[in-house]
Amino acid sequence: MTEAATSPTLRAPTQSLRVHLRRTFALAVPVMLGRMGLLIMVAVDTAMTGHQGPNELAYYGLAMAPQIPMLLVGIGLLLGTVVLTAQADGAGDTRVCGGVWRVALRHAAVLGLVFVVLCLAGERFLLLTGQSPELARGGGAVLVIMGWGLPGMLMFSASTFFLEGISRPLPGMFIMLVANILNAILNWIFIGGHLGAPAMGAEGAALATTIVRWFMFAAIAGFIATRLDREKYGLRFAPLGEGGIGKRLRRIGYPMGLAHGLESSAFSALTLFAGLLGPVQVSGYLVAMNLVATVFMGAVGFATAASVRVGNAVGRRDVHGARIAGWIAVAATCVVMLVLAIVFRAFPEFLSAIHASDTRITAVAVPTLLVAAFALVPDGTQAVLMGALRGIADVWPATALYLISFWLVMVPCGYYLGIAQGGGAPALMLAIFIGTVLATLLLAWRFHRVSRGTIARA
Repeated sequence: MTEAATSPTLRAPTQSLRVHLRRTFALAVPVMLGRMGLLIMVAVDTAMTGHQGPNELAYYGLAMAPQIPMLLVGIGLLLGTVVLTAQADGAGDTRVCGGVWRVALRHAAVLGLVFVVLCLAGERFLLLTGQSPELARGGGAVLVIMGWGLPGMLMFSASTFFLEGISRPLPGMFIMLVANILNAILNWIFIGGHLGAPAMGAEGAALATTIVRWFMFAAIAGFIATRLDREKYGLRFAPLGEGGIGKRLRRIGYPMGLAHGLESSAFSALTLFAGLLGPVQVSGYLVAMNLVATVFMGAVGFATAASVRVGNAVGRRDVHGARIAGWIAVAATCVVMLVLAIVFRAFPEFLSAIHASDTRITAVAVPTLLVAAFALVPDGTQAVLMGALRGIADVWPATALYLISFWLVMVPCGYYLGIAQGGGAPALMLAIFIGTVLATLLLAWRFHRVSRGTIARA
């Protein structure tokens, strides 16, 4: 800690409930739309690839299985950008924010290059997980192409975190909107083979994604360099004196990267379990999971808002405000995810048909979506609680709770119910429900306890 702890009985003037709600939604909605854009991009890739047949969709899905944990671990390691920026902004120390961004960019570039190297061994990894040589070869080729876009994606993420930390989420949202349009056009060109390009199937989707990721970083870096107050936010080049920021960023980032890795790798383990059931089962499971992941971005918006609002309160020494900001985000998430769960229960056939025209795939996706509806509320709630704890910089205990919920409970349940008992894709989704309910209960207990104690800037 860099500041004296703040007593829970000594706080700055607390903001009204109306102010909390207005500022939470002002942050959450653009972040929600921006993050949803990331998953919509994957959903569009899945839908357009799925129309090329179950094998192409399986290649794409299996490539995403190891890539998503890498991407989310990297994003987790960079999440300290939001915390440090929000706390500095709340304390009125805005010149520190530019240094946080520069340090985050350097970390993102190094992480991205490491992940590129790991992606080159994609085929070997998929073979080690028990996939057939054909699926491993196809999935590995897709993973290599996707890997080259990871540095750009991580640097874009670091930049959006910086902007969100200073309560400027709109640029990231608009860039994501343009990126989705560009991605759909490039998919049309490369997946099916148009305008003279060869029909590349899943590899075409990966190529489009990689191009778009670098475009996103270039666009947001250009905005930061030309549209923000360089003096106010300390954006002028400062090569010295930022080592301390790096240490603070890593102190928050290591446990958050581990937490994201635990969560995403556990979900990827379930995808690999689905792969053991064959191309049709894994394709149906992926249709359901992509829909779940898309609407989950709504919760991610509120989680980011919780991190920023709680972090702002910590910066201005408002303990009660930090607690209220966290619980308001939780309540809003429960309402939004409940509405989406009702949609899942009411229209599973329609939602499945958007992503796949093969009736064998939709026959698996529909019952899986019906189970997924029950998992939406706890899944969204646990994400927001983690975001609130991140704003306080209480990260190691929360990471341990993720380990318990996802690896000690969800993954074993998934194997037992889906593979050993032959429950298939719907049983794998049931395991997700079990794991997220446990995570919600444990994280709620932790936030209740921590938010009533002493807090300080990271």
